[in-house]
Amino acid sequence: MNEALLRSLTPSVLGILVRRGADFTAAEDAVQDALLEAVRVWPADPPRDAKGWLVTVAWRRFLDSTRSDAARRRREDRADEEPAPGSAPAVDDTLQLYFLCAHPSLTPSSAVALTLRAVGGLTTRQIARAYLVPEATMAQRISRAKRTVSGVRFDRPGDVATVLRVLYLVFNEGYSGDVDLAAEAIRLTRQLAAAIDHPEVKGLLALMLLHHARRAARTSPDGTLVPLAEQDRGRWDTEAIAEGVAILQAALARDRLGEFQAQAAVAALHADAPTPEETDWVQIVEWYDELVRLTGSPVVRLNRAVAVGEADGPRAGLAALAALDASLPRHAAVAAHLHERDGDLATAARLYAEAAHKAPTLAERDHLMLQAARLHSRRPR
Repeated sequence: MNEALLRSLTPSVLGILVRRGADFTAAEDAVQDALLEAVRVWPADPPRDAKGWLVTVAWRRFLDSTRSDAARRRREDRADEEPAPGSAPAVDDTLQLYFLCAHPSLTPSSAVALTLRAVGGLTTRQIARAYLVPEATMAQRISRAKRTVSGVRFDRPGDVATVLRVLYLVFNEGYSGDVDLAAEAIRLTRQLAAAIDHPEVKGLLALMLLHHARRAARTSPDGTLVPLAEQDRGRWDTEAIAEGVAILQAALARDRLGEFQAQAAVAALHADAPTPEETDWVQIVEWYDELVRLTGSPVVRLNRAVAVGEADGPRAGLAALAALDASLPRHAAVAAHLHERDGDLATAARLYAEAAHKAPTLAERDHLMLQAARLHSRRPR
């Protein structure tokens, strides 16, 4: 190691650092660090340009030291600004984010899609499935929504109806999908119900509570789906049911019927039946008629066909189903159920297998395959 060379280079290296803007004391410390590093490294790996090597290492040490000092000062400043120890009010801006993403510059459907993706945490595929559209179509819709709001100020919140739609879809995904968001959707809807007096907010909260009350009975210990008619009603959460029914009754008393109140009324009739045989299917059909009037939704019409099949017999249910598009999700599963009740086991088995291939979740697919296998085993040889 040529110590004389190091000593001769030190003033030059120090001068370069100062000219680059380093404080003299800090530059001197950095050069000393570089000299120590040279003593360690050079014997085994001498540089071609000794001065250049020293300048590079010293400058890096100076930058590291400067950043470290700045970070320390920021930590000290934050510590000085921190409030005294003690309890602090909890702040949750999630619901506010839902309103801000439901921006007036967006159409309701685009606002819902954007909020589900940006705040709700759902994937594009999950959102597309909820809207019954191809994934590519939904990806384009979300991209357009992002472009639309990219240059606007988020100082005008969206309307309640759009936020309710988002919360409803988040709950549905959490309740029946592969992302557990149901409890979060209930929490946010409770917040909204406490903040504004709106019968549809109450209707949505009632609907969530009534569905969530049955959640423990929806699957067996091995994860297999248990249909509503086969569920152990002793496992239903009676407190949640009572709360949901009370909230629904108060909302219906306002005489401003909306979609979520009507859906909650259907759920309440299911929850009120001590046994599957005691379910008031006639009233359920009447509520589905209200839902068709309110929404015109093909999914509502599909569920209505099931209810008609229970109230008036499977042939009536199949007649209602015949008016619907066979490409609807779960159309084949509903057809299979109605054909089985009508005694056509061969058709039912085929349709159960067809529905299994289209099932959106693994648990639903396995359930439908089991139904197909069960009917195949009952067919005469």
